[in-house]
Amino acid sequence: MTADIRAINITEPWAGQRLDKALAALAVTYDVPLSRARLQALMGAGHITIDGVPVTDASRKTKLGETYRIALPPPEKAEPEAQAIALNIVFEDKDVIVIDKPPGLVVHPAPGNPDNTLVNALLAHCGNSLSGIGGVARPGIVHRLDKDTSGLMVVAKTDAAHQKLSAQFADRSLSRTYQAVVWGVPVQPSGSIDAPIGRSMKDRKKMAVTAKGREALTHYKVIENYTVASLVECKLATGRTHQIRVHMAHLKHPVVGDAAYGGRTVRAKNADMLVKFPRQALHAVGLQFIHPRSGKIVKFASKLPEDIAALIKKMRAAGFS
Repeated sequence: MTADIRAINITEPWAGQRLDKALAALAVTYDVPLSRARLQALMGAGHITIDGVPVTDASRKTKLGETYRIALPPPEKAEPEAQAIALNIVFEDKDVIVIDKPPGLVVHPAPGNPDNTLVNALLAHCGNSLSGIGGVARPGIVHRLDKDTSGLMVVAKTDAAHQKLSAQFADRSLSRTYQAVVWGVPVQPSGSIDAPIGRSMKDRKKMAVTAKGREALTHYKVIENYTVASLVECKLATGRTHQIRVHMAHLKHPVVGDAAYGGRTVRAKNADMLVKFPRQALHAVGLQFIHPRSGKIVKFASKLPEDIAALIKKMRAAGFS
């Protein structure tokens, strides 16, 4: 594989700034999130040039109109190893596996989480037959849940199943339903959040509602009102990264326990149980898709996990509802 070459032009207001700072900010607009540390490493390896000459000084001051070429080396293929990790399998046949993922389990290997992931567990469960499906690092994975989001996921066991399930995600015939405890109570008890989602210009590790983002649509309804918080059900019409978390925060009702999008803000007295909840209170409760072999619609449901159920019980006992 050859390097991915990106040409970045210095525009206002980044002229006269440190090179690493300017490139880090401008790279986001090219959909290439790069930290300053990563840019400095690329400079050290001679992968950033101007007029064909390598640039090694990260503190160099930029000039308006300059064009820097960044050669991004191809990612090294990660060959996940099989690891015997217990799985809560809701359904399995020759084509698919439906998993009820616990919170804390990362779906696939990535920097910072090289092993002990769902993929490692699936390779141990299914054997080598899974390794060629959907890419080396993400065998069988059609969609993902964040590390601290729990609930239902479908995994493909064959290439044909993977292709058909991926097509269902694309045409929105695959349905996913979530429940979340969010801060406050939406004014409208039900509605739709139609707001595009893209990478945040303020923090490249986060997503945000932005005019230049991709279409994102979430339907929601309030299931139970606790005054300081509420249980909402969300159905995804699209599948953007962190979609429910971003959309509920955009609605000013972030998911409880969601440190990234405002879910740990102290918003009410006597609400320590909410403030201290250790993860985003978000669970995939429903999954529906067309079985890739039979062509029949299959549906699966999952109860709220113990930690979210216990939180709701405490709120009811405290008289919040």
